[in-house]
Amino acid sequence: MMTRINLLPHREMRRERRKKEFVQRLALVGVGALAAAVLVAFGIDQQIDAQRARNDFIRAENSKLDEQIKEIATLRAEIDSLRARQTAVENLQTNRTIPVHLMDELVKHTPEGIHLKTMRQDERKVTLAGYAQSNERVSELLRNLANHTPWLERPELIEIKAVRIPTQGADKDPRGQRETRRVFEFSLNALVKRTDQPGQTQAPKTTAAPGTLAAAGTAANR
Repeated sequence: MMTRINLLPHREMRRERRKKEFVQRLALVGVGALAAAVLVAFGIDQQIDAQRARNDFIRAENSKLDEQIKEIATLRAEIDSLRARQTAVENLQTNRTIPVHLMDELVKHTPEGIHLKTMRQDERKVTLAGYAQSNERVSELLRNLANHTPWLERPELIEIKAVRIPTQGADKDPRGQRETRRVFEFSLNALVKRTDQPGQTQAPKTTAAPGTLAAAGTAANR
């Protein structure tokens, strides 16, 4: 019986075969990893494109909203301007009648023995000046303005002093001087009552002619 001896380098051949198998497996793994990376990159690109599309849509909608907001702001400004004009017209119509009402109230509530010289109005503040026969007459006028008129409030006496004025219709004495009488010169303030209309502005500055108030004082003294 013959003994067979393999003289070929089988260890080197096995080693080379294993090396080829390892290289093949490594190549397959590399190809698989590259394919997976390509797929992941493709998916990320798809998501980025979708997000960009959403961002573009949001920017476009924001631009539309900005335009609408500008239009609304313009409309509000026009509405506010129209309301201001309407309020100004209403206030003008209301304020035109205030001096007439004040004159009517003064004629009604000025007691006898008081002669009004001037009335001056600065916004809500009304200043009256005149002569009175006594302090009691001035006190009565203050009470009337505080309690009996719907147009004036918070009357306040500023000054009162005794003076002598020429008597009307009196003849001059031999020295060329007219006869005088003792009266009380006074001045007082009062406020025009606020109206209940929202946004009501104050009355414009007005000054009544001294002759008009003198006529009112004369009518009250009768």
